[in-house]
Amino acid sequence: MSWFDSQDKERFKKIGVESLLDLSLLLPKTYENNFLSTSLKIDFDNVLDVTVLSKNDVGKFLKLRFFCHNLNQEIAGIIFHPKPFHKKIFAIKSRIYIRGKIEYNYNTYSIIQPKIIKNINIIDVKYKNCVIKNLVDKYISKTSLEEEGLDKKIASIMSIFHYPTISFLNNFQKNGYNEEELFALKYVEIYNYLKKLSSKKRKYLANNILNGDYNNFLKTLPFNLTNDQKKSIHDIQKDFKSNYASKRVVMGDVGCGKTIVMLASIMMAYPLKSILMAPTSILANQIYNEAKKFLPSFVKITLVTSKTQEEDLSQYDFIIGTHALMYRKLPECDLVMIDEQHRFGVSQREFIKKLVIKDKNKRVHFLQFSATPIPRTMAMINSSLVDYSFIKQMPYKKNIMTKIIGREDFKDLLLHIKKEIESHHQIIIVYPLVKESETIKYQSIDEAKEYWLKRFENVFVTFGKDKDKDKNLENFRDRGDLLISTTVIEVGISLPRLSTIVIVGAERLGFASLHQIRGRVSRTGLKGYCFLYTNNKNSKRLKEFAKTTNGFDIAELDLKFRQSGDIISGKNQSGQQFHWIDLSNDASIIKQAKERLERFQAS
Repeated sequence: MSWFDSQDKERFKKIGVESLLDLSLLLPKTYENNFLSTSLKIDFDNVLDVTVLSKNDVGKFLKLRFFCHNLNQEIAGIIFHPKPFHKKIFAIKSRIYIRGKIEYNYNTYSIIQPKIIKNINIIDVKYKNCVIKNLVDKYISKTSLEEEGLDKKIASIMSIFHYPTISFLNNFQKNGYNEEELFALKYVEIYNYLKKLSSKKRKYLANNILNGDYNNFLKTLPFNLTNDQKKSIHDIQKDFKSNYASKRVVMGDVGCGKTIVMLASIMMAYPLKSILMAPTSILANQIYNEAKKFLPSFVKITLVTSKTQEEDLSQYDFIIGTHALMYRKLPECDLVMIDEQHRFGVSQREFIKKLVIKDKNKRVHFLQFSATPIPRTMAMINSSLVDYSFIKQMPYKKNIMTKIIGREDFKDLLLHIKKEIESHHQIIIVYPLVKESETIKYQSIDEAKEYWLKRFENVFVTFGKDKDKDKNLENFRDRGDLLISTTVIEVGISLPRLSTIVIVGAERLGFASLHQIRGRVSRTGLKGYCFLYTNNKNSKRLKEFAKTTNGFDIAELDLKFRQSGDIISGKNQSGQQFHWIDLSNDASIIKQAKERLERFQAS
């Protein structure tokens, strides 16, 4: 920070201020109007220029008599439970300025608990502490706010909060902040946040420019790409041709076709090497199989999991793996891709960083793929840190019916399950727990599995700590009718015959998890069903969720119900991060602030 004097560094640290706009947002606690009163207003604070005529100490009261110069009349004063200093400061014949609430009783005006003030005909601005007051006086002005990039109008409003006018004070005391003032506070808060965030985005030279031919690969595909897939590929190509290392997130709903975008990126990098890290072996296997199916035969591909043997990986062009990559000797690569990065632990993320950083000044191109959409406002904010591509169009229309059900609907659910199995379709029932719990009023897998095993054939069971999880999922995919599981199936295996998901205790899950689980069905356009089994059929959250299958709309709902975390520090994964801005309703303000900041930084 270069905007302050070095001797103030510790003072700013003490009050948690990093920027001049941080300081401007530390608003006064109260305002006191110290202008001399022109008339006595009953039940309000009045400011008077008085001479003490008399005082009478009667134990619990100190009775005073004043001559009020600004109103040319006498007035009584009373102090309850007086202290010795009161008797001293209200000395007879002394002329002082006082303020206090006026009462009118028995044809007499009285000022209650009068307080001596030093300065008159000003608005006294009170802050949380005197450190803030002194720093505001030193650094905040309309000019200094404009120098931070705020326009004249916003800077003027922010300045008035700290150097108020009588008209501002009168309106504020009657109605609080008006619409224009609230807009300014929201605008400055998000502008300041975006400005800090953009300072964290650093440009590094790319290890290599990636300019491989991918058009011939796209021509060989047995299907047409959606416009969003084409745009994402174009965004990535533009990044790769730059001298600077890219850092891009490709975000799209479950089943939108992100894998083809990955494969096109491989062809852009070829003949240089690429690595892709996936959170599960099932997901890594699926990407590997699609890569073998669609990429040209001259691209050498390998899969690295905990079960594969060690070999010389430098002979391959495209290395796909799980966390097992952390324990293998990897060749130099120029493109690193991560699928669902939020599912990796701290040590795995550190490993990813090492893959990306080549030396102090250079980076490889880095792509993240995510099937967990974020709200447009969060993307707008985050884009100050990374670049985004969105795949919102689906290769086929998802046809999923979502229904909230309870105990009384179980018989109908059973009939539906039997009918779907007869049609050679598959069912998954997701339970909240593996073992019985006294606190959660839903069945666990242990309690429920016998019921399903007795009534149906080809029933498989799996959960997070199941050591045969991958094998059980693959067996279910190939020859199963019914899978009893926990949310472990949220991300992973492709199940083209899956028509029905039943989520037990659905209200206990977040929107993102509900959407990911529901996204397992109708992956190939098959008619899909998602049953939300709950003891609370009036749940507002579940009713809202059932109305849409669009992941980006679900993300907006999630923001509305849960609020956002702190992007800069990574703290507070849920809960309100901002004091003024409302991410679910103030997208237009965020857009205006972002555009203003971009113009200011470009100038």
